[in-house]
Amino acid sequence: MNDLIITNGRVIDPFSGADGEHNVVVHNGKIAGLEKGSKKRNGRHGVRVIDVEGAIVAPGFVDLHVHLREPGFEYKEDIKSGLKAAVAGGFTSVCSMPNTSPVNDNAGVTEYILKRASVLGLARIYPVGAISKELEGKAMADVGDQAGAGAVALSDDGRSVMNSLFMRRAAEYADTFNLPIIDHCEDMVLAANGVMNEGAVSTELGLLGIPAAAEEAHVARDIAIARLTCAHFHITHISTAASVEMVRAAKKKKINITCDVTPHHLTLTEESVRSYNTSFKMNPPLRTASDIKELIRGLADGTIDAVATDHAPHGLVDKELPFDSASFGVTGLETALPVLLKLVNEKKITLKKMIELLTCGLNALRGMNHSAGFKKGAVADITIFNPRMKVAIDSSKFYSKGRNTPFEGWKLNGKVLYTLVGGRVVFDHENGITTA
Repeated sequence: MNDLIITNGRVIDPFSGADGEHNVVVHNGKIAGLEKGSKKRNGRHGVRVIDVEGAIVAPGFVDLHVHLREPGFEYKEDIKSGLKAAVAGGFTSVCSMPNTSPVNDNAGVTEYILKRASVLGLARIYPVGAISKELEGKAMADVGDQAGAGAVALSDDGRSVMNSLFMRRAAEYADTFNLPIIDHCEDMVLAANGVMNEGAVSTELGLLGIPAAAEEAHVARDIAIARLTCAHFHITHISTAASVEMVRAAKKKKINITCDVTPHHLTLTEESVRSYNTSFKMNPPLRTASDIKELIRGLADGTIDAVATDHAPHGLVDKELPFDSASFGVTGLETALPVLLKLVNEKKITLKKMIELLTCGLNALRGMNHSAGFKKGAVADITIFNPRMKVAIDSSKFYSKGRNTPFEGWKLNGKVLYTLVGGRVVFDHENGITTA
């Protein structure tokens, strides 16, 4: 049954601008309409009524950047555990990165990912195909076949495409299929096997640093290629003040550039690495307080288009190592909401802006225009959360297989109460996950 009425909540819809007390009516998996006022509703026969007094009712959260690890690295995460983590975190749609084994550089792997997700009936997966075969940056992946199979973008995430001519040709080819490039911007020569941000802290700790310039050099390169080709480049997990300023300037010139930022780059600095806790090891690395200040400014003025988690679960064997040797990456799907609400409570961003960043960014990518908020006839992907409910981050309770969170033990506000995909409740904070 997916006919229901969500009553007594505050609806915030960045697509239409609606903000107020409304009943949300869902019929056959789609939005049937909004009813003004917070009056309680009695359900008709076969219609479920969900009373969400004190909660926020928002369009389903979407995540441009997750690693679900399947196929090939199921000990870290698999599609089932990853999508469970997604809906528990309020995410109804996720873009899965291609660095699997085999790499998602062909239609066969793309189709496998989509088939696995469809059987589960949890969050929607939008596969991101590889730019190059085996992510080696040498030969073009089967771009047309991937597009036909359902890929929504191309990325060699985790590895930067170092050859600028290759990137130009890839962007031109991808553009013929209306596929944006999602780029991990890192000059790997400048990065030189670093493990944290280069600066005074890395020197004190005796750890090899990754300079901010390693990211910034490739952001500048991508902007130049976007200007040359008119192709769409999306800079993922942007992390430095100078990168934000370059994107801001490019947008003013109408260059086809968008970008996202992670919750951890908005809330943590390189100072956290003093613990040598490998849950603070990620790429790009945690930067400085001044970088965070500019990232938050970029959220407020629209330079940054979305928040994406870069959810990167690992097994203990990958993380319980010396800092130099441990894998990069942290989990993020189940902590994003309370971490971002911390910024709201500190008045660094508004609640409306937070919801916009979690819901609207994906519409810039091919295949994401199914989402139209609470417009009549829109697909009923809905996230309901209580922004004041207290939570304590406890990785032992994650649905994700990954326990590598930098927020372990944090006491925050904000809990997902219900997640609906196509009008069907797939996560209920009292009863847990419901698969198809």
